[in-house]
This record gives sequence, structure tokens and C-alpha cells, in this order.
Amino acid sequence: MSENPYSTAVLAWYEAHARDLPWRAPDASPWSILVSEIMLQQTPVVRVLPAWRAWMERWPTPAHLAKEPSGEAVRMWNRLGYPRRALRLHACAVAITEQHDGRVPDDHAALLALPGVGAYTAAAVASFAYGQRHAILDTNVRRVLARAETGIQYPPKTQTKAETALAESLLPPEPSVAARWGVAVMELGALVCTARTPACADCPIAHECAWKAAGRPAHDGPPRRGQTYEGTDRQVRGRLLAVLRGSAHPVAKDALDAVWDDGVQRERALDALVSDGLVDPLDDGRYALPGYS
Repeated sequence: MSENPYSTAVLAWYEAHARDLPWRAPDASPWSILVSEIMLQQTPVVRVLPAWRAWMERWPTPAHLAKEPSGEAVRMWNRLGYPRRALRLHACAVAITEQHDGRVPDDHAALLALPGVGAYTAAAVASFAYGQRHAILDTNVRRVLARAETGIQYPPKTQTKAETALAESLLPPEPSVAARWGVAVMELGALVCTARTPACADCPIAHECAWKAAGRPAHDGPPRRGQTYEGTDRQVRGRLLAVLRGSAHPVAKDALDAVWDDGVQRERALDALVSDGLVDPLDDGRYALPGYS
């Protein structure tokens, strides 16, 4: 294991600049941390905060959520985006309730076995909820390490074994410090070493950054295209789900047809929602959120 040349500066920066987020509070429950990690995937903090607070007020434990239909999780997800995450959280709640006596497991392998929980989420929950020592590689961490260590503007599109090995080599030996390092370098990427406008003048490790030392060379890989939304199937899916979320009862097909003029695209989006388990077609021709058929 190589020595981490950044940890002292990054941890000191985090102590002074970390955002005050409720899932980082000393008394935050492991369940609240798991919920935050699922919500924060591909979604900025400013949008997650109100959704997380509403979710935790309604379902403060996995057992509270597990006893409700999965459609209620989809309804509560509202416009947070990528609503299959709501189904994953509901499935997690059921598994935690039935297999772990309602307690989010502290074992990394058990976390990884939960429905929809991948390598990043398992490592994050084990670290942030239980103070364990695991390499945490989200988009922000990968970008910081790519710039500081590799001297490139952006990491590869797909995570590599080399990135994982680097992250593991930089873990401080003490588990509690390693857990804090994980959230600190993540915060550095979110607030300073950002994708488009990195604030190198504010960076605590700028003098050790290989990318800055090389003159901040531009990305020379495949073009990085931003995601579009207007006119896409994602937008149509969102409108269809909005109709179902807004109704306490199953809805007739014509209520869904009214949300989008392009019939071919609308039917494709509806079929995708059914295939993803987000919408149930009923025998009488109406449609409902899952768990109400």
C-alpha cells in the first residue's frame, strides 16, 4: 500500500468546507444513508434534499417502506428521475426487513447482495454508516484521481481495474480515517474539482496535481456529450408516470394518451415502463402503479 500524499490536505479542506447534509450527521441512520446514496445517483444534492426529507419522514425505517406497495415508492419518488431506483429501494427495504431483521447490514458482502446495490453503494454505506475501510469510486472521486494522479482531464468512460487499484492504494490504514477520506475526496470533486469549471485556485492539492502541472491538457478521448431530455422517451415516460402518481386509482388509457401526441413514441415509452415494472396493465384496460393490480 502506497502512502496517500493528499489525505492530510483533503481532510483539512473537508473539515472547513464540507456541506452540512443530513445524511452526514453523526446520528444519521444506516437506512437514511442508504436512501441518500440511491437518490444521489445521477441526481444533484439540491434536488435530492427535499425528496430525502419527505421519504425519511414517511418511511424512517426499512420496515415502514416494506409494508407498503412498491407503487407508493414510485409515487413518492415524484420527479427525482430514473424512477427504477424507487423500486430498488423498495426491494431493498423488503430484503432488509425479511433477511436482516429490519437492520441495514454492516457486512459489505451482505450489502452487495441487496437488490440493486452495486459496488459503489455497498462501499459507501459500509464506509459512511459503519466507518469501515473500503475504496469508494463515484464519478467525482474518479475525476479527482484521474487529474491528480494520471494527469488527464476525465477518467475513462467505464471504470477500470487500474482506477480501483489506485483508489485502494490511497486508502488511509485506519478505517474511520479511510471512511472520512472517501467522503472528503468525493466532496472535493463535487465542489472544487468539477467536471466543467474546476476551481484549481481553491484546491488543497493543486500543487500536487499532475493535470495542473501539465498545463491542464484538454480531454483527447471520445467527445463527452451531455444528456438531452426534451423530446426523448425519458420525457414521455416522466409524463406518463406523472399521471399515475397524481391519481389515487388506476387510470384509463385515454388519460395516458393525452400526455403526448406522438402515438408511436408514447406506446414505446409505456411499454418500457411496463417492462421495467413501474406500471401495471390491468385486465380491464386501465393502468396502475405497481402493487395495486
